[in-house]
Amino acid sequence: MFELGWFSAKLFFKGRLLRDPMHFIQKIAIAIAIYSFILLSLEQTTMPFWLPIVISSIVTGAAMPFLLKDFKTK
Repeated sequence: MFELGWFSAKLFFKGRLLRDPMHFIQKIAIAIAIYSFILLSLEQTTMPFWLPIVISSIVTGAAMPFLLKDFKTK
């Protein structure tokens, strides 16, 4: 399992893993925007800081399969 992750990481950093790197970067940027928006908007409330982190992480994690559904590797 570790070897599979290590091999994928090496291909990613060599630029040979993703078929369309700009599409991947665009989807990751959308996910970061969703996370930041939820975190910053919930951080303005009186709830403890750990709760907005948990909520925004869960929502962003739930959105990732929809964002990366067209993700293709070489």
